[in-house]
Amino acid sequence: MQVSRPGPFASLAEALRALLLTAIFCVFVFALPSYSQTFPQDVLTYHNNNSRTGLDPVETILTPSNVSTGTFGKILNLPVDGHVDAQPLYLTSVTAGGVNRNLLIVATEADSLYAFDADTGVKVWRVSMLRAGETAADNRGCGSKAPSIGIQSTPVIFRPKTGDPMIYVESMSKDAAGNYHQRLHAVDATNGSQAGHTAVDIAASFPGTGDNSFNGKVIFDPGQYRERAGLTLIGHTVYLAFGSLCDVRPYTGWIMGYNTTTLAQTSVLNVTPNGDEGGIWGSGAGLAADGDGNIFLADGNGYFDTTLNSSGFPANGDYGNALLKLTTAGGLAVADYFEMYNQVSENGQDLDLGSGGIVLISPKDSSGTVWQLAIAAGKDYNIYVVDRTNMGKFNSTTNKIRQQLTGALPGGIWSMPAVYNGRIYYGPVTSSILAFQIQNAKLVAQPVARSQPTFVYPGTTPSISANVNQNGIVWAVENSNPAVLHAFDANLNELYNSAQAPNSRDQFGPGNRFITPTIANGKVYVGTPNSVAVFGLLTDK
Repeated sequence: MQVSRPGPFASLAEALRALLLTAIFCVFVFALPSYSQTFPQDVLTYHNNNSRTGLDPVETILTPSNVSTGTFGKILNLPVDGHVDAQPLYLTSVTAGGVNRNLLIVATEADSLYAFDADTGVKVWRVSMLRAGETAADNRGCGSKAPSIGIQSTPVIFRPKTGDPMIYVESMSKDAAGNYHQRLHAVDATNGSQAGHTAVDIAASFPGTGDNSFNGKVIFDPGQYRERAGLTLIGHTVYLAFGSLCDVRPYTGWIMGYNTTTLAQTSVLNVTPNGDEGGIWGSGAGLAADGDGNIFLADGNGYFDTTLNSSGFPANGDYGNALLKLTTAGGLAVADYFEMYNQVSENGQDLDLGSGGIVLISPKDSSGTVWQLAIAAGKDYNIYVVDRTNMGKFNSTTNKIRQQLTGALPGGIWSMPAVYNGRIYYGPVTSSILAFQIQNAKLVAQPVARSQPTFVYPGTTPSISANVNQNGIVWAVENSNPAVLHAFDANLNELYNSAQAPNSRDQFGPGNRFITPTIANGKVYVGTPNSVAVFGLLTDK
């Protein structure tokens, strides 16, 4: 469907509304690194922005009044060569294949990267991340994953104000000799070319005596890890974080930074260097980042040093199961952290905080003071609201944080929340989606809304579309067979689901875990085990 472009403003009211839209959009993308803001419908990173709110705040086509079985449904299905575990990304108005078009960027576990015309479904290009004689890595006996491991993490796109957008992609592969490789690639979004960039093999070491150490350094073994967390771009550095394969040791917790121009490694941090475990995965969520370049992440279960130094930090630098603030100025380092008081019990039961993604918000309290908050939740049913300027560190008897909602998320979190209009939306395992009101820079203890449908493991990661603070729609995918796309209004009343249409019109195949829907320009894109399903107004079909 062709969408007409607005002409000169017809009235002062229209001009003011456009100015408000621009201001609101700037607020929501404040954590993104120097992207052009010419294209507000772009989705360049996991969950829309580095705060990971999951919000498209400039969606004017889809509204609660036109998202219904009679007007909305599946309009395209785009076949690909493997599981789509990464969130599809979206680029507005790119000249590719000699045509100016909107591009949908899709990564697969077969180590392929695709660009589709996001409106017509035409395949514009496909490129493989594999070198001669290689295949995507096998799953190394980790049966809960896809049959192969190729591109699992959501790429990130740098869109300069002039020049071609560049897609940064992390891949895993296996060569003919049985060696495993992790690589970082830079791909031109206009044609799929890696011209001017040679993909780099990821290698690292860090001082320590923990798992897989040698001569006083822990060594990164590419066969022991998967890059599951979405890539994070801050300025001209792309950051990667690595989790284990089915918790099979030896492994530790790695974060690495790479220069976007040269793909040279610029920084390395290990957060369990003298211990073990502590992988970083977040059910696919990207590391969160604030406007000052600080990174926030929830580490998986692993060793934590209860002996603290004079500044209150673990004496040996081991932060298993912690919420971490990393500074990136001058290299990666832990600037602050929060560790729950009962960490021994939680680590021992595999109740890692790192199963969920972090979201950053900056609400005001009743006095007008702005609070810089990080909100985290994992497997232990709790929500942790942490002051990013004073995170609380570790105390053996109590959690010294802004707020803790104990037992608020029955079933636990293997997903991440979305934020819209003063509410945070969580999708726990075997639970309804729950909306918590943000009030006085805290969360109201009881949900103010909940969906009637519930979501089996791993729960669901909502995404939200809205036109500033109007026409909010909460989108969520159910990991069933067949899978179901749900749409709810902001109060979680269901507007539509893909199982309602007659004759299986909107079915799009079996479910796929940890899927995050992407909304842009009147369409919703959903990854499957072998395609991307495209939903929109039926007049577009």
